[in-house]
Amino acid sequence: MIKVLIVDDQVLVRAGFRMILEAQDDMSVAGEAGDGEEALRLTRELLPDVVLMDLHMPRADGITATGAITAELPGVRVLALSTFDLDEYVVDVLRAGASGFLPKDISPEELVEGVRVVHRGEAAVAPRLLTRLIGTFVQAARPRHTTTSEQLTGLTDREREVLVLIARGQSNTEISRTLQLAASTVKNHVNSVFAKLGIRDRAQAVIAAYETGLVTPGDS
Repeated sequence: MIKVLIVDDQVLVRAGFRMILEAQDDMSVAGEAGDGEEALRLTRELLPDVVLMDLHMPRADGITATGAITAELPGVRVLALSTFDLDEYVVDVLRAGASGFLPKDISPEELVEGVRVVHRGEAAVAPRLLTRLIGTFVQAARPRHTTTSEQLTGLTDREREVLVLIARGQSNTEISRTLQLAASTVKNHVNSVFAKLGIRDRAQAVIAAYETGLVTPGDS
């Protein structure tokens, strides 16, 4: 059973999410929070598997809350929710440790699948959309890097290839076909890349690839 904490400052939104999630045989709603501070407190108390996190809230916003939750409780997955596909804070919340994000106008089925995906440890973002977002925001803003080009020297040539393909939006199955490697070998390479770069998931891997210049917007 996947335990979910719903975080949104709008009561009706929380009620809608609760109704959708509780209709699933493999999900339960552990609780609800109306702001980032309450989200952190309830996450500590309830230890949910997944936190549905709105980005724009009073007191402590979703980015601040996400950073605090993932730093203190790395086993908890955060799925950020945004009103717009190209929210200006999307990259910031991914950097803070969110495992993905979804726009709020998605279907109930997409929301449910997103929760399941992040619970599995994957990124709940359409790969092509994620690549476009990272290319747009990372290159435009150029904030202080969290991953440096020096860190790439610890990767093997094959691991670099795998990181590039992740950044281009390929799944493990697609990488396996592209590089003609066994699925288990690809999985091992992906895990090694994550460990060497100190990242949690594919969303952060894409950010790392852009921040280091390994991949640039327009690469295909």
